[in-house]
Amino acid sequence: MTLATGGDQGPWAAAVFYVHEGWALYFLSAQSSRHCRNIAQSPRVSATIQEDYADWREIKGVQLEGIATRLTGDEEKRIRDLYAAKYPFLRSPAETPAAIANAMAKVSWYRVAPERAYFIDNSVAFGHREEIDLR
Repeated sequence: MTLATGGDQGPWAAAVFYVHEGWALYFLSAQSSRHCRNIAQSPRVSATIQEDYADWREIKGVQLEGIATRLTGDEEKRIRDLYAAKYPFLRSPAETPAAIANAMAKVSWYRVAPERAYFIDNSVAFGHREEIDLR
């Protein structure tokens, strides 16, 4: 997913790997990254999820806006397990490359709680968009 944040240096977008549980999206990142520093200042974020399409008529995706928070405790542990289920190379320390294991030891985990989502589907019509209010 591409995560967009805002801060003192202006708007910023970053690609992050994610998992979801219901509407909630979870990602990991270094607290020192620009997007995480922005979240610490202002938790309002937006994000997009889509593939890269060669034909505009096939474009489908999700746009959303919501609130990002850093996880702690039991929720962080649960999401680590969910992440390992999606990304098999994280399931066992023996299978995780050393560089990834070292990086994973230094990250923080975050939840994006969407308040509004938009589904884009150009197969219906160019720019077709349906809104879901999640508040």
